[in-house]
Amino acid sequence: MSSFIANVLSIAGSDPSGGAGIQADLKTFSARGCYGMAAITALTAQNTRGVSSVQAIDPDFVAEQIRMIFADLHVDAVKIGMIANADIARAVAEALKPYRAIPIVLDPVMIAKGGAALLDPEAVAVLRDELLPLATLLTPNLPEAAVLLGEPEAARREVMESQGARLMLQGPKAVLLKGGHLAAADSPDLLVSGGRFRWFEAPRIATKNTHGTGCALSSAIAAELAKGLTTVDAVAAAKSWLASAVATSGALAVGSGHGPVHHFHALWR
Repeated sequence: MSSFIANVLSIAGSDPSGGAGIQADLKTFSARGCYGMAAITALTAQNTRGVSSVQAIDPDFVAEQIRMIFADLHVDAVKIGMIANADIARAVAEALKPYRAIPIVLDPVMIAKGGAALLDPEAVAVLRDELLPLATLLTPNLPEAAVLLGEPEAARREVMESQGARLMLQGPKAVLLKGGHLAAADSPDLLVSGGRFRWFEAPRIATKNTHGTGCALSSAIAAELAKGLTTVDAVAAAKSWLASAVATSGALAVGSGHGPVHHFHALWR
């Protein structure tokens, strides 16, 4: 592991309200002590109440952004978020294939917090066939896992274990299946890695400030992997940080809908 500050690249969409997407990723990288870089796949018009419009970036330009980063900068880890459509998914996969030895965290962003679709249905097959095999870690929530598997959403822990195991068959080295959509008082996440099931228990925090939690978690994990942690330790560190970011989100006054988490809770007193 290098003695320099780790560099992490996010490949994702832009959220002008700053709570999710590229903006949240860069904040997270900084909060976790890494230097953040970004290749933008899509522009969104959104705020804490929802998404009104999405403008996808030309796939060749997305690929050129990635090419230019790798041509000049050392990249210690990659986080992939919103990819918008099938052509962009293919472009990202082709651009990253030469660098598959680098940790890649794939967060299959499909639906915004307010319910708006953020992934073209035709892109699901490309994501499954071309991006999943490149992933060091796949981080779907329960609705996203159901889409990737083409089956109903898990409602029990034993179904989460079954779905996590079957997602592993699609190529990622590990799967973190997020249980926030379970109808329960807690919010458990399941890590499937090395033939083992590891449950990360967490209480459900009573707050509406959950905008961008998936982006923040996957970015925090990418940052920890970039710093040299194992997948298990990276997930544990990222979840601990995110729990505090959600718990302290009331210190922010951002929007009237689902507000963001407090990325810099450990730095801003």
